[in-house]
Order: sequence, then structure tokens, then C-alpha cells
Amino acid sequence: MAATLAPTLAPPRLLPSGDSAVTVEFSRTIDNAANQRVLALDRALTEAGIEGVTEAVPTYRSLLVHYDPGRIGFDALGEKLLALASQPQPPTAKARRWRIPVAYGGEHGIDLEDVAKTLNTTPDDIIARHVAGDYRVAMIGFTPGWSYLSGLAKSLHLSRRQNPRLLTPAGTIAIGGVQTGVQCLAGPSGWHLLGRTPVRTYQLHRNPTFLTEPGDRVTFFAVDHKTFAEQDRAAEAGEIIAELTP
Repeated sequence: MAATLAPTLAPPRLLPSGDSAVTVEFSRTIDNAANQRVLALDRALTEAGIEGVTEAVPTYRSLLVHYDPGRIGFDALGEKLLALASQPQPPTAKARRWRIPVAYGGEHGIDLEDVAKTLNTTPDDIIARHVAGDYRVAMIGFTPGWSYLSGLAKSLHLSRRQNPRLLTPAGTIAIGGVQTGVQCLAGPSGWHLLGRTPVRTYQLHRNPTFLTEPGDRVTFFAVDHKTFAEQDRAAEAGEIIAELTP
């Protein structure tokens, strides 16, 4: 798909980000086509091994490229990035697919009932809609392991909370705008909390430290709160609770 579309797509914008980074922006809105181009450029950049590039950080719609200005300049790097972005990309390897358990509602999903009321349906229907989704990890960001997922059903699109919470639990599964996501660490959030997962997408002393990667596919399945507690203890000990499916 990327190999067919790449030659006809508009070139990205190059935006200086300080004196040692450049943002390669493919779109100003969230969409899967732009995200696929971001991930394709990230792979191509890794394979190219450009002298002076120190790190690349993919987001929904852009790639942040850090570089050493003593080894390569902004203009020279920009030319190389635009050239890579314009090249047809080979088909990507088959994405990994994760099944992630979620305890919905109650103390683990304190916004579930309010979301159901807002969308004129029932909590059980909200759960059914959410677990029916086939999601893609678009980016990792905000805090370590925070997995932003595209593919949320339009029937679950909901504006973020007017008053964000200063602290939400680790493992929160939430929706906000056109997205859903897995919040690995406790932190602030303006999203609507549907449930919690025992899965640690980030665990410092575990191998692998990060579980999900951009491009991975994710589905959810519901578990009861007793199962959540059992799996949470296992995950705390380093066990990978998420199921990697063929």
C-alpha cells in the first residue's frame, strides 16, 4: 500500500525544533494515512543510518528527528529526510497482535456509567463496543508506555472532560476524542475512564521494558475484578499478562 501511494502524496513539512532537532510533519490532523507515513519514514531512517542522527520519535502525524549539528546541518538533513519520505516503502512486516484484559466499570472505570448516559446507551453496550474494536498503536508518548490507539468506533467518539483529573490510576483504559489508549503509569488525564488493565506496557526492570510498539495491533477483552486482582499481582512480579496472538 505504501509503495503504491508514496509517489503521489504531498511532501511533508520540515519544522526546526530547537538547534538540534527537526520535525517532519505529514499532516495537521490525526489520521491513519499520515501515521503510516510517519512509521514508514521512521523505519527508512533507521535503515539509512544517516551520519549525525541520534534519535527519532514517531507521533501520530510527524516524526521528530534529533541530530548532532556538529556532524550534519539542518539543510543537509532535511534534504535526506525529504528524499526518504518520497521513496516507495516496501511492505511492512505483519504487525504483532495483542489481546489485553480489562476490568470495566466500578472502581476501575469510574466514568463508564456517565459515558453511557452521555451516549444514550448502557454500560454493557459501551463495553461491547469497546471490546469489538480492532485498534492500532499509533504512537507511544506523554509518559513511558502510554499507548495511543487509533481505530475507535465513531459511536464512542466523545469530547474530553472539561475538567481534567490531576491523577488517574496506572493501567487505565480510557477514551478521549477519537482515540482510546492504555495509560501505563499513574498521572493526569482529561480522558474518560472505562476500566483498568493489569498489563504493564512499560516496566523498567522487565525484558522487554516496553511491551507495545507503534504499528502493533490491540484488542481488548473483559475480565471480572477478581481476575484483574490476580493478574495484577502476576504483572507486578514481571509476568506479561497480555496475550500475543498469531
